[in-house]
Amino acid sequence: MEFTKPGGLLDISSQSMDPLQFLSWACIVFTVGMFSTGLTDLKKMRESKSADNIQFLPFLTTCLNNLGWLYYGILKKDQTIILVNVIGALLQILYIAVYLYYTKQKRLVMFQTLVAGGVLTCGWFYFTMYLPEGETRLSQLGLTCSVVTVSMYMSPLIDLVEIVRRGDVQCLSFPLTVATFFTSTSWVLYGLQLNDNYIVVPNTPGIFTSLIRFYLFRRFASVNQSSPSYKSMQM
Repeated sequence: MEFTKPGGLLDISSQSMDPLQFLSWACIVFTVGMFSTGLTDLKKMRESKSADNIQFLPFLTTCLNNLGWLYYGILKKDQTIILVNVIGALLQILYIAVYLYYTKQKRLVMFQTLVAGGVLTCGWFYFTMYLPEGETRLSQLGLTCSVVTVSMYMSPLIDLVEIVRRGDVQCLSFPLTVATFFTSTSWVLYGLQLNDNYIVVPNTPGIFTSLIRFYLFRRFASVNQSSPSYKSMQM
């Protein structure tokens, strides 16, 4: 089994792996693992026959982010980025479909999905019809995807402020924090190997926000001794 990508050939049958090959597989394993945390919510929806207390927008925004990076990987001809985001997009589509099936707010969810589809279509027309092929299209797409990814990583900071105020980490997922840390770190190192700032920059905030969460877990872990200091992984 082989993946051709910039910087060389990733061959898992070879006895030795160069750093880029190792980081490529690290990115695949950690990222797919992080995307798979949504299976917890999927299980809850199937068991309860309800989508109550489960957020829909993270599924939708992550799907859009996956599709954007998938296009970037196709333009860059990077099989690692392509594989990760194909799997990620398929998982998010599954989560969206199950959520739509069980939610009581089908009209709102459908409206949000249609709006996201419209944004995606407009973006695709802009990048394919109005931008010339080559470095210009790749750079602008990379910049757009980077801004979206940074926004997704930074958005939970408001919740972290509330956690500090209350001194309670019960609403945080420790396994997801670990997964985010290793995923972000592997992508930063992978981007550095490829000298691709569009990979390095958007994943750097994921490292810092994870470190902040680790600090909060350590500081407030003993606030409630009668219950675990973290909950199961959730999207």
